[in-house]
Amino acid sequence: MDVSAPASAAATEGTGEVTVDVTGKVRRPGIVVLAAGARVVDALEAAGGERGGVDLSTLNLARVLVDGEQIVVGAAQAPAVVPPGGVPPPGAPPSLVNLNTATAVELETLPDVGPVTAQSIVTWRDTNGGFTSIDELLEVDGIGEVTLDKLTPYITV
Repeated sequence: MDVSAPASAAATEGTGEVTVDVTGKVRRPGIVVLAAGARVVDALEAAGGERGGVDLSTLNLARVLVDGEQIVVGAAQAPAVVPPGGVPPPGAPPSLVNLNTATAVELETLPDVGPVTAQSIVTWRDTNGGFTSIDELLEVDGIGEVTLDKLTPYITV
């Protein structure tokens, strides 16, 4: 895990890696490149860990990282405001929506998801016992590759 090496979207695309910016009260703030599926705790460790006395309770250390996000350690994080049917304002971190626990109304906050698609997601989840991967969204009526690509940064299972 190299926190000093430069990375680009092209370098991490398709390689099974995520690139995140770890900032705030850590020993070595900066860009961290980790394996896909890494969690916030892994990014914190790659940045040398938190400085002494830092309260980590504002971070979900078990959350899976999203490529391109910023992890702020030791500062209160304001929740991103996502307008219904819209995307977060530029520069705001995405609010991850869990496909297995979200209500239809919460699903409607995702890009390109309206009431019909949200209900289709809930119906698929109820019928199949939940999602085990994001790619299973392709089995939901009304969701194709293009929509899945738009949704992926905003969802988790």
